[in-house]
Amino acid sequence: MHSQRLTELKLAATAVPRPEIKPGAVSVASTWDLLIKGATFFDGSGDLPAVQDVAIREGKVVARGENLPAGHAEAVVEASGQWLMPGLLDIHTHLDLEVDVEPALPEVVRHGTTTVVVGNCSLGTSFGSQKTGDQEPIVDCFTRVENIPKAVLRKVSEKITWDNTGDYMDHFADLPLGPNIATFVPHSMLRIEAMGLEASVSRAPTESELVKMETLLETAMQQGYMGLSTDGLPFHYLSNDPNTAKRIPTQFASFKELRRLLKVVRNYDRVWQTTPILENRLTALLYFSLTSGRLFGKPLKTSALSAMEMTAAPKSGRLFLKVARLLNTWLFKGKLHFQALGTNFRVWSDGIVSPLFEEMTATSQLIAREYDDVEGRKALMHDPDWVALFRKEWMHGRTGGDFASWKTRHGFPDSLVIRDAHQLIFDGAPISHWDGESMAQVMERVQRFKSGDETAARSRGEQTAFEEFPAILRDDADFMLHMMRRYDKTFRFYADIANAGNKATLDYLLDDQALPGFNDSGAHITNMAFFDSNLMSLKLAKERDEATVARMVHRLTKEPATVFGLDAGSLAIGARADMVLINPNALDDWEPDQTRVLEHREIFDHKQMVNRPKGIVASVFIKGVLAWANGEAQEALGRDTLGEALRAA
Repeated sequence: MHSQRLTELKLAATAVPRPEIKPGAVSVASTWDLLIKGATFFDGSGDLPAVQDVAIREGKVVARGENLPAGHAEAVVEASGQWLMPGLLDIHTHLDLEVDVEPALPEVVRHGTTTVVVGNCSLGTSFGSQKTGDQEPIVDCFTRVENIPKAVLRKVSEKITWDNTGDYMDHFADLPLGPNIATFVPHSMLRIEAMGLEASVSRAPTESELVKMETLLETAMQQGYMGLSTDGLPFHYLSNDPNTAKRIPTQFASFKELRRLLKVVRNYDRVWQTTPILENRLTALLYFSLTSGRLFGKPLKTSALSAMEMTAAPKSGRLFLKVARLLNTWLFKGKLHFQALGTNFRVWSDGIVSPLFEEMTATSQLIAREYDDVEGRKALMHDPDWVALFRKEWMHGRTGGDFASWKTRHGFPDSLVIRDAHQLIFDGAPISHWDGESMAQVMERVQRFKSGDETAARSRGEQTAFEEFPAILRDDADFMLHMMRRYDKTFRFYADIANAGNKATLDYLLDDQALPGFNDSGAHITNMAFFDSNLMSLKLAKERDEATVARMVHRLTKEPATVFGLDAGSLAIGARADMVLINPNALDDWEPDQTRVLEHREIFDHKQMVNRPKGIVASVFIKGVLAWANGEAQEALGRDTLGEALRAA
């Protein structure tokens, strides 16, 4: 084993100039597989760093200190000027799908992440495909919620060989897994397993079905699952007929059902991952009260979405943290934390195909159509009743002196969807020079052109496009309606939903009621690219001081690992050698908006938004094996089983 690892590291040293990996003076006295020398070492505890050497043997940290002898190591990494820290945790992903078609998860590893959490938002694959007749629960649940095309989901479904939670955990041992995997029991899939898909979205469970859910959940807790995930976002719909107007199964659960299931989770001191019920704040507060040890006998660790500076509702994130602060007092004895996003929440839209538009009934009806049903969408968009509904929803709370507009002005709108044309930015427009412009800017030129100013059109192509607009363009609702009718899914734009310019982000990340590490990796494959959230958190911390960096490292490693009951996030003696070397200077000039790209990925045979920062992550080691260096996957990543299924304790 030692000679194999030495060979791999020698090869890496030839191809990777930094950090320099070179053989040690191997002798009979050699006791270590790897020695990292001279790094600024953050151990994950939150303590200030120190320049230290770290020695690895058989995948574990075996020595730390100054001036450890290089002659005792088979290979040496000279890491002066680099930050050495535990591998980062991605606490909210939907990589349940990708991990079975590309177990190495290279887009994750390139960001210094060595542990990912799956099974979030009530969705996952831990019960297998769950196919019955024509029903495809994975396709039905994931397509619209996570904006993943059905063809991609079916590629994933073909890989499923298990039909229970135990075999799901065990199957990772047979994969060339890159990062470690930890998982929740997804509530929607649990309901389907106990009730069947149709029943799970049409009625309450019988007592025997509820007992079956409790039994399956308890078994999963014994198998090392981290807890239960649920979802309350009102715009999460099924995608297959006849249920396209129905929400995913978890949203049909009563308070009583959740209370009984979460009692199982509570008894094992595991975690409830959830989202707020946005439709009714009092109902949301009732459900969050399930964290209370005062009310329910024992505190329930709760990880909820999400603490961030919402563009449309700037006060909502602060309100969430205040709720958590109240429930976590001695009065309620809760353990509620809101997951914090460390980067700007930028969402791209392919015409109407976007998580943005599921929140509006009119546009959700368009999204419910099959992806290739262009004519069906066009017919709907010319229906007078549909047009009236679209205009009503698009303008709701934006004009006039009604109560909805008053709430919007005071930071608590009825809808979070961005409908202001000044905030919708073309990025893949039908006229190339529209890219980078807001829809408001283009609309202003259209209106001038329609008023007789032919100079408003800056090119022949733009003139042709302007001529196709209706003669009267009243507002941005008319503008968007024309764009959808004319271009369907072939025009692309984005909006910053939250953390615009990373406003107030660091304050959220450092708040005791928040838990950083939320990335949503693997979801919304053409619409989001959040793999970078943890690196952005480090960048923001570095802009303040070294003590903040130390605290942030703790918050991205040991702290979430402790919350979720996982053996990860530490480089103490005896810990797994999951670790990352960061080039701190590269953080300074990095702008994540400039490193996000839409790229065709062979594993999906489909385009995906990815984020590819350069120079920040110098090296990633998983169980002491070099997995990533100098912007490239190393030979072991994708060939060897590096990570493992982590089981909660």
